[in-house]
Amino acid sequence: MTADESAFSAASSSSFASGEASITEGDPVGGTGKVQTDIARLVQQGLVDLERRKRSLELEIEKLERRRDRIDAEMKTTFAGASQDLAMRVQGFKEYLVGSLQDLAAAAEQLEMLPPEPAPRTERPGRPHPTAPETSSEPTATVDFAQSRFQRQSNRIQSLLDQYRLRPDYYGPVWQFRRTFEPIHSERISNWFFNQGGRGAVKTLSSRLQNVLVASAAVSILYTLYGDRLRVLMLANTPERLGEWRRGFQDCLGVSRGDFGTGRGITLFESAEPLAQRAERLLAENLLPLILIDESEGKISLSLLQFPLWLAFAPDPANPTADAYEYY
Repeated sequence: MTADESAFSAASSSSFASGEASITEGDPVGGTGKVQTDIARLVQQGLVDLERRKRSLELEIEKLERRRDRIDAEMKTTFAGASQDLAMRVQGFKEYLVGSLQDLAAAAEQLEMLPPEPAPRTERPGRPHPTAPETSSEPTATVDFAQSRFQRQSNRIQSLLDQYRLRPDYYGPVWQFRRTFEPIHSERISNWFFNQGGRGAVKTLSSRLQNVLVASAAVSILYTLYGDRLRVLMLANTPERLGEWRRGFQDCLGVSRGDFGTGRGITLFESAEPLAQRAERLLAENLLPLILIDESEGKISLSLLQFPLWLAFAPDPANPTADAYEYY
């Protein structure tokens, strides 16, 4: 090999080595760019995943907040219902205490000594002593609550009225009066029993609910005296008013829907003719009909006045009763 060829070979080897070194030095630069690209892609994917999870968590939070609001509303409603019932009972006890104290004060102010008993009458000799007519022990549908007759019954009625007014039983058995009874209610029903003999009209009170209280007390007393023989016939001229009476009886006497209807304890009527026919059939079966007449009845059929027990509520022109009112 000549000197020129050796120099060319050496130069070629040097150039090849230099080029290889240049390529080797350029590789790290290309690898770093690829890593940075991969890292940026991973970061972007992570951000997208975090955004998706963030939206999912926000939706869950909104659902939980709506559920919390719904539970709060239900709790408030439930507590309001319970507190309303408690408030009614507290108010009833308060009215009972106030009425009892007022009655006690009035009785103490008007306390009088009883008049002396009249001396017994002496019969002239030779005159026959009149004998009282014998009374049948069999139950009849004719009833008289006047003070001069059936004294034992009158005492029982007065005892029940005092119990309703002074010792109300809000959880008593069915057909027992279970509401607050004011002195004005006791006055109305006492007058109907003892002065009107269970047949007559009483002046209406401030609302139909108050009339229901008076009528329910009469029903409860008569049921105590006569039991299952009693049949209540209610007359009002519209289904809405009959519905108010039905709800009032359920509230004041503890009766259920099964106690209403033909052949049951209480029957509702919109006209007097079928009511009178039903009352006649009850008398024929030796049962005791009690006819109750709503104040909305402007005229009373004469056919109703023949029966032994009827209670009508006479409207007060100076203080008309509203048909719509809230139950306690």
